Amino acid sequence: MATRKEKDSMGEMVVPADAYYGASTQRAVENFPVSGWPLPPRFLGALGLVKLAACRVNVELGLLDVKLGGAIEQAAREVADGKHDREFPIDVFQTGSGTSTNMNANEVIANRAGELLGGARGAKLVHPNDHVNLCQSSNDVIPAVLHVSAVLAFEQDLVPALKHLQAALDAKARAWDGIVKTGRTHLMDATPIRLGQEFSGYASQVEHAVERIEAVLPHLRELAIGGTAVGTGLNAHPEFGRRVAAQLSALTGTQFVEARNHFEAQGAQDGACWASGALNAAAASLMKIANDVRLMNSGPRCGLAEVTLPAIQPGSSIMPGKVNPVLCESVMQVGAHVMGRHVAVTVGAQWGQLELNTMLPLMANDLLTSARLLANVARLFADRAITGMVANEATCAGFVEISPSMATALNPLIGYDKAAEIAKKSFATRRPVRELAAEMTTLKPAQIAEALDPRRQTEPGVTGDSGGG
Repeated sequence: MATRKEKDSMGEMVVPADAYYGASTQRAVENFPVSGWPLPPRFLGALGLVKLAACRVNVELGLLDVKLGGAIEQAAREVADGKHDREFPIDVFQTGSGTSTNMNANEVIANRAGELLGGARGAKLVHPNDHVNLCQSSNDVIPAVLHVSAVLAFEQDLVPALKHLQAALDAKARAWDGIVKTGRTHLMDATPIRLGQEFSGYASQVEHAVERIEAVLPHLRELAIGGTAVGTGLNAHPEFGRRVAAQLSALTGTQFVEARNHFEAQGAQDGACWASGALNAAAASLMKIANDVRLMNSGPRCGLAEVTLPAIQPGSSIMPGKVNPVLCESVMQVGAHVMGRHVAVTVGAQWGQLELNTMLPLMANDLLTSARLLANVARLFADRAITGMVANEATCAGFVEISPSMATALNPLIGYDKAAEIAKKSFATRRPVRELAAEMTTLKPAQIAEALDPRRQTEPGVTGDSGGG
C-alpha cells in the first residue's frame, strides 16, 4: 500500500497515500482498535455541518481568508453529505472528549480543501488547527455535534417513523371498534373490551412516546459551540457561538441556539441523558405493544387467536406450516437493546468531571444508534405486521360468552357474592353466565340480556339501570 508521511505536534506518522486524514487520525486508529465501530454516519454528517457553519462565521467575522474559507466550506459540505465517511475510521471507544474525531474532521477537511486549491494531500496549504478549527475546541465541537445529530435524527427519522406506526394502530382501532372481546388483567379473564379500544391504547402509547421525544428537543437545540476549551470562550470571537447556531439553523431548517450556559453545556450531558430516557420509554412502549399483539396472535388453534398477523416467513425448520410473530420479536429485541444503551448513556452523563464530560463518543453512538433502530423497527412493525393484521371476530365473540367475568355486570343487580357464585359455577361447568343467571336468580330475561350485553359492558356506566332482581 502506498503511503505518505504527515506530521502533527507529536511528530511524523505514516498514513495511506490516498487518505484525506493525517497524523492525528492515524495515531487514534492505532491507539484504539477496540470495537471496529466508527461513529455513526448521522454524527459525521452533523460534524461536517458544524465545521461548515464555523467556516462561514469565521469568514463573516473577517477571521478567515475568503479564498481559504470557500475551499473549507466545500470540503465541509462534502463531509456533511457523507462523501467522505470512509475517511473517519476512528473507533467509538476513543478519547472521551472526542478530540480524535474532531481532529479527524479537521484533517480531512483541510486536506480536501487544500486539494481544491491545487495543493497535495499532506501539504497543509490549509491548516487543520489554524484554519478549520478556528475559534473552536474539541470540547465545544463534539458536544455541539452530539446535539445537532440527535435533533436531526429525532426530527427526520424517529418521530416520522413513530407517527407512521401510530397511524397504523389508529386505523386498526377505528376499524375494529365494533368487535367485542374478553379483556384480560393479570393474563386472566376480565370484563369485555372492544378490540378497537385495546388498539386505541396502543396508538396512544406511541403518541405519548412522540410527545416525550419532542419534549427533549429544546434542550438538545442548545449548542456548546463558542465555549472552546472550558466554556470561557478563550480564542473565540464573542459572537461566534450565536452566529454558528444561526448558520446551523439555516443549513438544517430547524432551530439551534447558543447554550444558555457554556459550563453546563460542556461539563454535563444531562440533555442527552434525558433524550435517551425518552427513547428508553419508547422502547418499553413498543415492547409492550409487540408482546400484546404476539399474545393475541397466539395459536392458531390452541392459543388466543383473536388476531392473525401476516405470514411473512416460515416459522420452523422442522414443523411444516408453522408461522411465527417474527416482527413482534424483532421489536422486542430492539427494545431490549435500546434499554441497554440507555444504561450506558446514563453512566456517560454521570462521567463529567469538572469542566468536561469524557464519554461523549459513547453517548453519541448509543443515542443515535437507539434512534436509528427504533425508527427502522417501528416502520417495519407498522408495514409488515400491523397493517396486514386481521381480526378473528368469531373467536373474540366466543371467548366473551364463556368468560366467567361476564358475571361482573350482574353486581349492581344481585350483589357481589351472588355474582361470584355464578362466576365460579360458570368456570366449573363451562356454562355461559347468562344461562346460570336465568337459573340461579329471579332476574327477568330482559334484565339479563341488558346487563350481559357485551357491547354495553365496554362503555362507562352502571349496568342493569332498569332495576329488579
